Amino acid sequence: MSTTPTPPPGCPAHRLYGPEAEADPMGLYEKLRAEHGPVAPVLVQGDLPAWLVLGHRENLDVARTPSRFARDPRHWRDMREGNVPADHPLTPMTAWQPVCHLVDGVEHERLRGAITESLERFDRRGVRRYVKRFADQLIDAFVQSGRTDLVAAFAEPLPMLVMTQLIGAPESYGPRLVEAARDMIQGTETAVASNEYVSVTLRELVARKREVPGRDFTTWLLEHPTALGDEELVEHLRLVLIAAFETTANLIANTLRMVLTDSRFRANLSGGHMTLPDALEQVLWDEPPLMTVLGRWATGDTELGGTRIKAGDMLLLGLGAGNLDPEIRPDLTLPVHGNRSHLAFSSGPHECPGQDIGRAIADTGIDTLLTRLPDLELAVPEDELRWTSSLMSRHLVALPVRFTPLGSTVTGSTPIPGGRPAPAAREWAPAAPGAGERPTGRVSWWSRLRGRR
Repeated sequence: MSTTPTPPPGCPAHRLYGPEAEADPMGLYEKLRAEHGPVAPVLVQGDLPAWLVLGHRENLDVARTPSRFARDPRHWRDMREGNVPADHPLTPMTAWQPVCHLVDGVEHERLRGAITESLERFDRRGVRRYVKRFADQLIDAFVQSGRTDLVAAFAEPLPMLVMTQLIGAPESYGPRLVEAARDMIQGTETAVASNEYVSVTLRELVARKREVPGRDFTTWLLEHPTALGDEELVEHLRLVLIAAFETTANLIANTLRMVLTDSRFRANLSGGHMTLPDALEQVLWDEPPLMTVLGRWATGDTELGGTRIKAGDMLLLGLGAGNLDPEIRPDLTLPVHGNRSHLAFSSGPHECPGQDIGRAIADTGIDTLLTRLPDLELAVPEDELRWTSSLMSRHLVALPVRFTPLGSTVTGSTPIPGGRPAPAAREWAPAAPGAGERPTGRVSWWSRLRGRR
């Protein structure tokens, strides 16, 4: 039995970064499961040791027992011993701050209460109206072209535009916040500058809402009895904004890819055997927006899944691996309709508080898109689709599609302020003469599905 987060003799060190992990993270998880069982020793950037939790049951155990596995990174032994330099790639995510996702106990309850109770004040029908309006605006930007990239033109901007509205920021903030959030998550050379832009923008918003309150998330945080300070307000606004962007954009992109490429998945939808909410839950099982969550730290010597864990060890929640655990899903071909016991939003006291808003954005946005463009088709061979992977997530780079060009809506929607022209998809060639022609009056699979709802 392993006693430290390093591979047993004879087993190669498996890094959760680099070419192997980026090319096929799920394949790597299954290799680790075969070698080590539900808890595997891994290396993160800088070859720092950690444990990757692969089992569904073990993930729940870690997420639900903060007394054994704390969210506070100050427990991390490598950090205390000076093995994590200030410029380490994980420092931005592991440097302690007084925010709800990095504290436990009473302080967590105080901060989390302000977030949860403020989010609960939203009228879900009102949220869906915002989603519909922004989805229509985004579609209007490319509907006449007959082709676009659904990642850059739809899946990424929609969540941020909606969240910009929900936090009470002017609509003109949306496009720049989309760019800044994407830059931060990808960790580019300008990520620090983008992070500063987001901070300055949110500080200005907090100051404005102190002067002119509204019916929005920022105002409700300001009014909450917890009495958050200005920096606490800014940090929690940033947390909600970036988390919503990252997870919901991935959920939208992954669901659209499944609809366009998986014939069985599409047949279940068109045959009425699966509703769109069912489809979202299936994707949350098979391709969760975050593959791993960093991190938890052992508060003392303990055991997990038959593996000895030492005090100060870092653990990574393997959400993607846990969802495919053969102990709970021995046959991955079977659908999991209506089953929300997946790990996509984690579990326990740190479970995502905004998951229902994320579902509403994805559900309403995808429904709007497929209703307006019912004959969407992938514009490139499926094997040409590409992903970028990081320690925590896997992003579809682009989703080029083609469709019958249409006129814009007559709902009075206006172009997104400051928005750029929608990116066009790659050129495509029909497989045979006439393959690209679409007869008018065609009844789409999505129209048939909506008729059954």
